[in-house]
Parts: sequence; C-alpha cells; structure tokens
Amino acid sequence: MITRRALAAVACAAALPWAAMAQQATTDWPTRPVMLVNPFAAGSAVDVVARLIANKMTQNLGQAINVDNRTGASGNIGTDYAARSKPDGYTLLLGSPGTMAINPFLFAKLPYDAEKDFVAISQLVSFPQVVVANPNAPFKTIPELIAAAKARPDSLSHGSSGQGTTSHLVMELVKADAGLKMVHVPYRGGAPAMQAVMAGEIQVGVEGLPSLVGNLKAGKLKALAVTSSKRSPELPDVPAMSEFVPGFDASAWIVLMAPAGTPAEVVAKISAEVQRAVSDPGVRAQLEAQGATIVASTPAQTAAFHKAELKKFQRAVQLSGAKQE
Repeated sequence: MITRRALAAVACAAALPWAAMAQQATTDWPTRPVMLVNPFAAGSAVDVVARLIANKMTQNLGQAINVDNRTGASGNIGTDYAARSKPDGYTLLLGSPGTMAINPFLFAKLPYDAEKDFVAISQLVSFPQVVVANPNAPFKTIPELIAAAKARPDSLSHGSSGQGTTSHLVMELVKADAGLKMVHVPYRGGAPAMQAVMAGEIQVGVEGLPSLVGNLKAGKLKALAVTSSKRSPELPDVPAMSEFVPGFDASAWIVLMAPAGTPAEVVAKISAEVQRAVSDPGVRAQLEAQGATIVASTPAQTAAFHKAELKKFQRAVQLSGAKQE
C-alpha cells in the first residue's frame, strides 16, 4: 500500500523540474521582446526618454525593448492595458504624474488602481517644470511676481496645457504655498499656452523644460524659476522655487512600473538593467540634453517616491477643484 508520505514525496519530485524551469525563466529574463507601454503620443517627453533608454537596453540585452504608444483618455487606456497584462516582465508601463498621481484623484472612476495594480521598478528621470513669463512683463523675478499678485489679487492670469494637467497643478501648488490668488486659463496643450504667454494674453505659464529650451534661448520667454528642489544644470542661472518657498518641489517624472504580481527577481533585474543603460555616457548626455535629471532609483526607492507624489498631487487636485468624468 502506498502511504500518504510516499505520495507526497512523488508529488514533490514531480514538481521539482517545473520549479526549476520557473526559476530559470525568471533568471533568464528577457528571452523574448519586451513592451514598454507609453500611454501618450510618440514624440512626447516620455516617449523620447523611453526610446533612448530602451535602445540601450536592447543593445545590452540582445532582446528588443520596444515602446508601444497606446494613447487616449488622458493616458488611462494605455495604463489600464498595462495593469491587466500578464505579470511576467514582458509588458511594462511608463508612468508619469498624470496617470500615476493625478488621474487617481481627478477622475471619479478609473479602470486601474495606481498603487495596487502595479509594482515599482525604477524612476527613470525627473523634469523640472519652469515658471515663465512674457519678457515684457513688469515682473522679472519670483519675488516681483509674488509682490504683484499680492498687491492685486486675481489680476494676474496663468496658463496651462489643460485643466488637471501637471502644468496646471504645479502652479496651484505654487499659488497655495506662496499665498497667491491668480486666475487659471486652461489651453488645449502646452504649445498654445506658451504662445499665449508670448503674445501677452496671459502673464505667466508653467511647462516642462524640454519643450521650452528653444523659446528661452530666443528670448521669447523669461524663465522665473524651476519647480524642482534644486536648480537645473540646463538652466543654472534660473533659481529654484524652493529658494523663495522653502521645501517646494514639484517636478514631472517618468517611472517604470510592472503589473502587480511580477516576480521580485524579475523586477530587480529590470531595475538593474535600467541603471546599466543610463550609466552609459552617451545615453546620459542625450538625456541631459533633453533637460532630464537622471534618477534610476531602486524598486524600494521608487515605491516610496510614488507614495509621496500621490499625496502631493492629491493636495494639488483638491486645491484646483478640477474634476473629470
């Protein structure tokens, strides 16, 4: 008679090859092409950074790391697709403030949970937002802007790329922390908002550094401050907002996420490969030329960062009163 102990031993022996195969699949990642889901259009800052890093990872790993643009619904379509993908390390998400920190509070309903449906891999880069003004504006510095706004509440207007966007909410944090009352004017994208500043239709705007470099160099826009905690190497003469509002830090960023349930070993390996890719001098130079600050954090660091950003932008959405159905 076969005892239960004997049956258990047989079952364990049969399972050993499968366990070994699973372990090998984990350690061998990647054995086929990997998809980086970008919920925004090709040519965006997220897209440019992702493709630079993906190309280097492809060279290093000998497997294609492809960027797949799945746009729509303020980034919710692509983000939801990534959340529902198999957690095996072959479908990853390029997350940014909009999808991973703003939309959870902006939309009444989301098809994904920004925390529960994902595991953090690495924060790739951060981008300082820049507070800009028309060069002919009566204020040339942040202290002068603060003084003008406080002298005549709601007399100055600031533009953004749209209601509830990063550029809108960063300025809401500036206003709240500096005690300002200004009128928000949303536009359909960053370019129209910056055109409005240059035309003098509004006095102030906020936009990501990568899209401003040309107009700043041409003198069409005046940079008053960067919104990162420190000055940007690309704009060393432009002060950080924290120099006037202690502790202020509100940048755009790109994080790499995987669907929840992805094996920790795979997450750790992908994070290490990100760090290897951005340590390449050529990649670093190209990223910095885009105005990016390279981070390449660990999974634990990225998870902690994401939690803090959720709290920050929850406050910003509440301050703005913005809502989306």
